[in-house]
Amino acid sequence: MLYTCGRNSSGAEALFEYPDIDPVAFSLGRLQVHWYGLMYVLGAIAGWLGLRWRAQKPASPIEPSEAEDLVFYVALGVFVGGRIGYMLLYDLAGLVENPLSLFFVWEGGMSFHGGLIGVLLAMGFFARRRGHAYFTITDLIAPWVAPGIFFVRVGNFINAELWGKPTDVPWAVVYQGQALHPSQLYEATLEGLVIFVVLVLYSAKAPPRMAVSGMFLLLYGVFRFSIEFIRVPDEGIYIAWDWLTLGQIYTAPMIVAGIALLALAYRRGQVDRRIAP
Repeated sequence: MLYTCGRNSSGAEALFEYPDIDPVAFSLGRLQVHWYGLMYVLGAIAGWLGLRWRAQKPASPIEPSEAEDLVFYVALGVFVGGRIGYMLLYDLAGLVENPLSLFFVWEGGMSFHGGLIGVLLAMGFFARRRGHAYFTITDLIAPWVAPGIFFVRVGNFINAELWGKPTDVPWAVVYQGQALHPSQLYEATLEGLVIFVVLVLYSAKAPPRMAVSGMFLLLYGVFRFSIEFIRVPDEGIYIAWDWLTLGQIYTAPMIVAGIALLALAYRRGQVDRRIAP
């Protein structure tokens, strides 16, 4: 549905028009600092503060001095996995044509699912190197990944990318003359804020080991799969049935894995009180 001057075809006033935000936050000489990059920095800072706060509590599985290293491994997994994942999942043809395009990070292109795999691998390396149980570490960091998702989705909104489909809901955002679902903000709220609150409260109940990790996968998978119904698919292409998207195909295994981890966690019943906030 098209909007003209903030009004829809029925004459109703549109509530919000995209403010055309400059993607460059500030410049230092020739160096331009983008809002999107800053959102990753804010996510890393939030994770570091949260993990350091947790590490100072009694019976923490990590020492406060390990919080910085843990965040470094998470950040490395996010950036390396996110970039490789994007090229393999969404731009394989470009990678085959020019393998060096993998390093063209200034052109954009990050994949959550690739970043997730990168983080899981990085956590395995960290846990083995420091002598921790793998799922103790993933359970520990799971709530603190969510603030990073929140900030990155806000960065998507600032960049005016990953829009939802045309709509006439009252909270639609008018962008380039069209009223759209602000799917970036939906994801920021559900995948970021809601998951963070749920996992913090859930962790406080001292669930069995790997349950927090399973809950994260399940919640993110359900939220992302659902939002894909109102989000414009990547490259505007549906895989099947005019609704199945690449995002849903990549996300569905997270739902299955989350349910499996939760079932296995409660079957084993290994409570690890050290991950509770």
